[in-house]
Amino acid sequence: MLNLIFDYDGTLHDTMHIYEPAFKKAYGEMVSAGLRKPEDFSGNEISRWLGYSSIDMWNSFAPDLSQDQRLYYSNVVGQEMYRLIREGHAQLYPGTKELLPQLRNEGYRLIFLSNCKIAYMKTHTEIFHLDDYFHKFYCSEEFDWAPKEEIFNTILDDIKKLEGSDDPSSLKCVAIGDRFHDINLANSHGLPSIGCTYGFGTPEELSSATYLTDSLYELKNIISNIDSLGV
Repeated sequence: MLNLIFDYDGTLHDTMHIYEPAFKKAYGEMVSAGLRKPEDFSGNEISRWLGYSSIDMWNSFAPDLSQDQRLYYSNVVGQEMYRLIREGHAQLYPGTKELLPQLRNEGYRLIFLSNCKIAYMKTHTEIFHLDDYFHKFYCSEEFDWAPKEEIFNTILDDIKKLEGSDDPSSLKCVAIGDRFHDINLANSHGLPSIGCTYGFGTPEELSSATYLTDSLYELKNIISNIDSLGV
């Protein structure tokens, strides 16, 4: 069985519909508190932070703030995103709702792996019924914000338990995502990777991906090709 390790934001979920307004809300509060000067961020400037864990994002974006301040504004972003999700503003990329059940029905094991918070993962799972498609869920908060290449060791152990075997043919995995975190995971473990160019990563981030796709509609054929090659 081929195990498909999917990133979420920028791969299946078009995150800017909820992240951009949430980011701007938090930044507006920082301006009101005298911590920043007013600034009109472009969408590209905001989207560059997508794919990072909240810890890494705030440590990079606002290293001058105290830990408590970074946590506070991280929570402002999170709570605003949850509100927008509940109000129906979150959007999956076109083709997601067709692709996921098709892959599951064809016998692939779908694995969710995101640098997100537990509550974020659970909220999206509830809203979009992701547990109808994904067999296993993992997020970086569960692992104290460890990078994906480290979390993969747990994923592989869990796959072995599900298969009841260490047979390499049952442990085949493919990493699918839009940022360097996903390509690093694949390269660290010798896995094939599919870089999603429609997401939030740069061409440089995806330059070492095994395959590239600019649409979810192409993804099924790439996965079928990898499967036929036996990884």
